[in-house]
Amino acid sequence: MPFAQLVLGSPGAGKSTYCDGMQQFMSAIGRECSVVNLDPANDKFNYPCALDIRELITLEEIMNDDQLGPNGGVLYAFEELENNMEWLEKGLKELEDSYILFDCPGQVELYTHHNSLRNIFFKLQKLGYRLVAVHLSDSFCLTQPSLYISNLILTLRAMLQMDLPHINVLTKIDKVASYDPLPFNLDFYTEVEDLSYLLSNMEEESSIMRTDKFRRLNEAIANLVESFALVRFEVLAVENKKSMMHLLRVIDRAGGYVFGSAEGANDTIWQVAMRNEGSMMEVGDIQERWVDSKDAYDAAEQKEEEEQRKLMQGGDTGATTPDLIPDDDDDEFDGMPPPTGDSGVTVVRKRT
Repeated sequence: MPFAQLVLGSPGAGKSTYCDGMQQFMSAIGRECSVVNLDPANDKFNYPCALDIRELITLEEIMNDDQLGPNGGVLYAFEELENNMEWLEKGLKELEDSYILFDCPGQVELYTHHNSLRNIFFKLQKLGYRLVAVHLSDSFCLTQPSLYISNLILTLRAMLQMDLPHINVLTKIDKVASYDPLPFNLDFYTEVEDLSYLLSNMEEESSIMRTDKFRRLNEAIANLVESFALVRFEVLAVENKKSMMHLLRVIDRAGGYVFGSAEGANDTIWQVAMRNEGSMMEVGDIQERWVDSKDAYDAAEQKEEEEQRKLMQGGDTGATTPDLIPDDDDDEFDGMPPPTGDSGVTVVRKRT
């Protein structure tokens, strides 16, 4: 049963960067992963592209042949893809059971009210694909209450339109500490529990927000989002391994992913951590990690990575990953990582 992520988001949210980073991280944990480019305007990407929509149709061809603009051209391209599903099915069949990342365009119309993208992935579901929509939003939206509320509306609409297991992500969270201080902790923005506290901050943005008409409008929007009780966010710093690990665990849970046999052999430290419940970050940790004590955490993690790198370069154990039990005459536990002090697991070696 193949699994896949449908990577959505507005322009600049970091979709292609996310696909590149997630593909590298999955390779590091031994999970076979392929990236499919579904953006007919994207002819440059850093990740190895296993399947490219531009082999079927390009935005330049549509704009020249049909006299359409960029946005209309992208919508036309997905209508064309919907009518040529055999091309996509054939390409995906060649990837077999590889975990798929679909890198989608940034046109929000595709996942707010246009039906072609939804229809395409409904057809893939019928073919047995287990899909999770991963909706990325730039964390810069947290800096202004009006931007944040607008993003909530967009996110809610995408969840209702796509009708898939849905994970919303605030990207570039490592940059939040460099912005002006936020009026609330990060958990207020990620949990989306009581938006009424934001209304007074919205009125400080502009004098027009203080009028009764806009005050009632803002209250109605906040009540709408809260009444659905669907929207919440994870956070991500794509260059941070622990942040990627946490997000992938959340996505695996949403999609029902079960670790495959390829991930059970020659475990790396990141594979073991992926199976460890303690790797899930708590809400309080997010504020401390990315805002209150970001520099201290960065320094500690950098030191930890340097120590791991030295262990890997030492070559004393003959293993390809750090901290592995060395090879000896007893092969039952060879190549396995020893448990950490707080893991609660005890490994008993056989005596000869």
